[in-house]
Amino acid sequence: MTYDFMRLVLFFDLPVKTKEDRRNYARFRKYLIQNGYLMMQYSVYCKIFANRDAAIKHINILHKNIPSKGQIRIMVVTEKQYSKIEIILGGKSKQEEIVSSESFIKI
Repeated sequence: MTYDFMRLVLFFDLPVKTKEDRRNYARFRKYLIQNGYLMMQYSVYCKIFANRDAAIKHINILHKNIPSKGQIRIMVVTEKQYSKIEIILGGKSKQEEIVSSESFIKI
């Protein structure tokens, strides 16, 4: 069995004006980290999946755990497309260096 690895890239912009807003922001960010997302840069997180079906299934779960205010966008791309990201300034985070489709056991 081969895997067609997919990346889910999640972009979010949540309000942080009130104490409740900041709490919701922190809760959502913590949810992402606890569920295997890696921070690419502030408010941009990604997660790798074995195939498109797994990514779509996760999106349905994600809908149940989003805050009520703000903006959240997702984009699902193949690992090949993701690997073509051009970094113009800075570099890959330590997490991005460690976690890739090569990190998974292929059966």
